[in-house]
Amino acid sequence: MTETNIVLKRGARVELTITDMAFGGKGIAKVPTPDGEFVLFVPNTIPGQVVKAQIIKKRKRHGECKLMEVLQPSAQEVANSYQPIPGAPYARLPIALQEDYKRNTTFQLFKRIGGIENTEGLFDEFISSPSCWHYRNKMEYSFSSIRYDLNTNEELDEFGLGFKHRGTWWMVENLDADSGMFDEMVENNLYHIRQFCEATGLPAWHPPRKEGFFRYLVVRKSYHTNELLFDFVTSSAGLEQFDTEGFVAQMKALFGERLAGILHSINDDIGDRARPSSGDGSSTLIYGNDKIVERLLHLDFEISMQSFFQTNPKSAEKLYQKVIDYALEANLDGQVVMDLFCGTGTIGQILASRANNIQIIGVDIVEDAIVDARQNALRNHVEGIEFYAADVNKFLYEYPEYRGKIGTIVLDPPRAGIAPKALRRVIELEAPRIVYVSCNPATQARDAETLCEAGYVFKKFSLIDQFPHTSHIESIALFEKPTTT
Repeated sequence: MTETNIVLKRGARVELTITDMAFGGKGIAKVPTPDGEFVLFVPNTIPGQVVKAQIIKKRKRHGECKLMEVLQPSAQEVANSYQPIPGAPYARLPIALQEDYKRNTTFQLFKRIGGIENTEGLFDEFISSPSCWHYRNKMEYSFSSIRYDLNTNEELDEFGLGFKHRGTWWMVENLDADSGMFDEMVENNLYHIRQFCEATGLPAWHPPRKEGFFRYLVVRKSYHTNELLFDFVTSSAGLEQFDTEGFVAQMKALFGERLAGILHSINDDIGDRARPSSGDGSSTLIYGNDKIVERLLHLDFEISMQSFFQTNPKSAEKLYQKVIDYALEANLDGQVVMDLFCGTGTIGQILASRANNIQIIGVDIVEDAIVDARQNALRNHVEGIEFYAADVNKFLYEYPEYRGKIGTIVLDPPRAGIAPKALRRVIELEAPRIVYVSCNPATQARDAETLCEAGYVFKKFSLIDQFPHTSHIESIALFEKPTTT
């Protein structure tokens, strides 16, 4: 099948040649029609690839596809020694080309969504990840009773442990070797963990049937101590048959002194998540400690399994340094700085350690993260900082006394961006300066337009590559209110 005889309807499976790339790693294929070119977007593809895809949405002049299979690689790709995984679609694209695509597509995005025409003029710098391999400090591996065979492209009823096959939620690709994304020792030993679990006779989770025992293996790594913290997630069905002591012994044999701790979590939720959305799960520490310590910019941060923490610590140091640089361009002496969506309080604590005579208020809705933030502030002897476990929108509404007293606001919202109501509350605080950190420039561009309409000036922005070999890019933007005389 070629582009000239493609049937353009929802559900159709088509063969396409990718010719360009849009923001978010969406490859572009153009199909000639009597009415002109029809554009199809295919995620996680590279210009030059020939792919099999399925049309999932169709509009008048464009459509959205799901990638099924890469039939022919791009001439831009180069071989490497790592096992390919769905979560690293650009692992064979040279890092310089990855960065060029990310920079150019983000510029286009800011112009299209944010109406920021002078994007190139506002651009500060592109910050590369210090390491483009083995940079992640957390990984989640899935069990399934349905395995996808990478050699035969078959779906098999077999015990599997690895990553979800691209475009599916019910079957996994076994990870048998280092993917280059996480810890080499962990991934080269995942095969042995899978063997141990399969030998128990207890079944892996069967997603369509919503039954089984083994569900997830989640791992956190400290680059400061080189320790590993595991969360072994199962259902309760068959729990009495599981040899917990044997599992601990196996993990100690595999990882030795690097093993900081093992949690065993029960998840009977039928949803496809490691942590139950219902909140009914329980976790038990079955070995060692339930936290690890990471160091960023000379400060130590104790991290629990559920706390949010930057996934690429070495790159995060560069990100935080840029945030601090933007914040300290003004004199913060005697000011109140509000750190919204603060997580474990990293940015606020680093800023407090670099500036004198400031008060910092950190707010995040995740209680575990706030508990960690308070403990980390004590650990690092950071003063002048308070943390609140609260919804950002409600907190700003309930504390109107801060209006007009905030000198700088640091925003670091989740991928969905900041809710419109919360953004209005932020604007009402009348802070002269906002440093906006975003893991999704699309929502940042949207919010930039709102901030500019409210009287802020978009001063500059930088891009930080936190996630090599993926389509993700982080952006830090500085907004300021013009001073009146």
